[in-house]
Amino acid sequence: MTENKYSHPRIALIHATPLAMEPIAQAFAKHWPQAQCMHLLDDTLSKDRAKDGVLTNDMVDRFKELSTYSKQTGAQGILFTCSAFGPAIDAAHAHVSIPTHKPNQAMFEDALSKALKGKNLRVGLMATFEASIGALSEEFLELAKTNNIHVQMESVFVKEAMQDLANGQAQLHHQKIAACVSQLSHCDVIMLAQFSMAAAQPLAQEQTTVPVLSSPDCAAIALREEMRHE
Repeated sequence: MTENKYSHPRIALIHATPLAMEPIAQAFAKHWPQAQCMHLLDDTLSKDRAKDGVLTNDMVDRFKELSTYSKQTGAQGILFTCSAFGPAIDAAHAHVSIPTHKPNQAMFEDALSKALKGKNLRVGLMATFEASIGALSEEFLELAKTNNIHVQMESVFVKEAMQDLANGQAQLHHQKIAACVSQLSHCDVIMLAQFSMAAAQPLAQEQTTVPVLSSPDCAAIALREEMRHE
């Protein structure tokens, strides 16, 4: 990367679950080791989002406060790793006016690149956090519409897999995700919704010839490329 003010930037990584921290740390180590990553964790975000059932104004304000704090610490870019908060992240971005990315935006763009002219793109979304499915589907379909891509979308909730991972049973988590892949093998591309699912991608890919995408690598590369051209 060309030496400039962003050669060794501080990047705030804001998490709603500790399960997302290792996957994105590994992605930055692989794709952007020069970045100085700062981890912020509020593990009540996902719990409150699931309890409320909707994205409340109070939740949006919390995202603004998290982004403001990150900027005050010297962060030059922000990546949220929590996948059920798209409008709150948009509000945070507008509030701080520094590069601020949603967790799945880059993966969505990668998935849309699989579209063939004149044909519907069949997309599968797998999630281990059920509350994220509605928000992510809406976000993806809006992006597809903006790009004039016709999409048929299906989703699968992998029950209890996130709890397995939280309990230290990573292999069981991976196996449950892989076992559900067959439900979406008729799609053109499959996306893993949560950052915490990234380590299951190789096993999931073994179950199908359909591309299985995970978000941490895509996210780290996309933020790096945006800041490279600032």
